[in-house]
Amino acid sequence: MTNQLDALKQFTTVVADTGDFKQLAQFQPQDATTNPSLILKAVQKPEYAPLLQDTVAQFRGRPMDEIIDRLLVRFGREILATIPGRVSTEVDVRLSFDTSATVTRAERIIELYQAEGIHIDRVLIKIAATWEGIKAAEQLERKGIHTNLTLLFSFAQAVACGDAKVQLISPFVGRIYDWYKKQAGASWDEAARAGANDPGVQSVTQIYNHYKRFGIATEVMGASFRNVGQITALAGCDLLTIAPELLAQLAASDAPLQRALNADAAKTMDLPAVNYDEAGFRYALNEDAMATEKLAEGIRAFAVDAVKLEKLILAA
Repeated sequence: MTNQLDALKQFTTVVADTGDFKQLAQFQPQDATTNPSLILKAVQKPEYAPLLQDTVAQFRGRPMDEIIDRLLVRFGREILATIPGRVSTEVDVRLSFDTSATVTRAERIIELYQAEGIHIDRVLIKIAATWEGIKAAEQLERKGIHTNLTLLFSFAQAVACGDAKVQLISPFVGRIYDWYKKQAGASWDEAARAGANDPGVQSVTQIYNHYKRFGIATEVMGASFRNVGQITALAGCDLLTIAPELLAQLAASDAPLQRALNADAAKTMDLPAVNYDEAGFRYALNEDAMATEKLAEGIRAFAVDAVKLEKLILAA
């Protein structure tokens, strides 16, 4: 019998969502993604503490932002030694509303990877999908630096990313689900809002179908999952980035798994063409209370973890 993880890999590129590169080999993912919270979590584990200490010792006295980038690249290098594909490395989320600073920081991260002998095509620069972040990604893509637009909660963000010709987007399934579940309170019906009816799954499905219908080359990578049902409901998505605990659950299950998303079917759908200028984008995002709140909350949370990481570096 094929387990669900192997079955999923027939339809979808499986990506590991972790900074814990010692866990990667058992699941054999194609790519891996990191973020400030995942790196913070990893460096607090005893097995990764020397990696933090070595990086700090080597570059002590350099600006904090440079030490952070060197630490992120060190993790990325270790991850790339374990996987055949790409690693996503995030630009400091505190630059989410500064296009030029995001471009500058992304270019330095790429230069650090190249200095380690890593090809540019094996790195995706993660940037929050604000208007400024999307514009930064557009500039980077024109320079041959590929991007992964993260903290993506709305159709408007996805449309703007497609227009900017970014390499990949990471719509956040679980955080969308969290918001709607919290809003519903006691009236939330878990069974009725599971699988294809899950609001996070519905968001990714809409984006995927739009991209395929209009021939948009940007890859769709569902992210931030709360349960295996959300993952199996998106089988067929270009990529899915999955935490090790959920990868283990998929590997342990032999329940049947069917393709849920289909590019050929999407191409025949009667969907309206949608595009946004800056004013239209900002208004559409503002109209979506969930996306507005979750984008702001996500940036704040990653910023808090970036500060915690800085404190660990100062203490090392």
